[in-house]
Amino acid sequence: MTGSRKQLGGVAFLLAQLGAHAANRFAERIGELGLTPVDVGLLRMIAVEPGRSQQSLAAELGVVPSRVTALIDPLDRAGLVERRRSKEDRRNYELHLTDKAGEVMAGIRQVATAHEGEICTALTDLQRTHLMGLLELIADQQGLTPGVHPGYRRP
Repeated sequence: MTGSRKQLGGVAFLLAQLGAHAANRFAERIGELGLTPVDVGLLRMIAVEPGRSQQSLAAELGVVPSRVTALIDPLDRAGLVERRRSKEDRRNYELHLTDKAGEVMAGIRQVATAHEGEICTALTDLQRTHLMGLLELIADQQGLTPGVHPGYRRP
């Protein structure tokens, strides 16, 4: 710390302040693509595990399956996600990204890279790596699911 910043709160407050700033800035940036941060998270989760069921997505997000339906519907209508009946269990749907989503994901990667660069401008590469390690330790100790934003649990 440079000493030029008068700190009025502790680590938790600073994390919350930076987290809110980063989230708001990311929402602005991704909004230019016509997406929300929730959309981006869902697309990423489906891209990592194509063909996953809505139930598995609900379990990972910690929400009821009907919440996933409500979250996926706009992506389906936008032509980014396709629901396919499972060949193994016809009661379930598998989620797949469309070709259009593949193009959108390239834009998302560009926005995310620029966003991370902007947020971490004040850090050297070594400091950034060290901060990432410290934040991962805290997240693990708090029992947070890697890659899943707790905001999905909101109704």
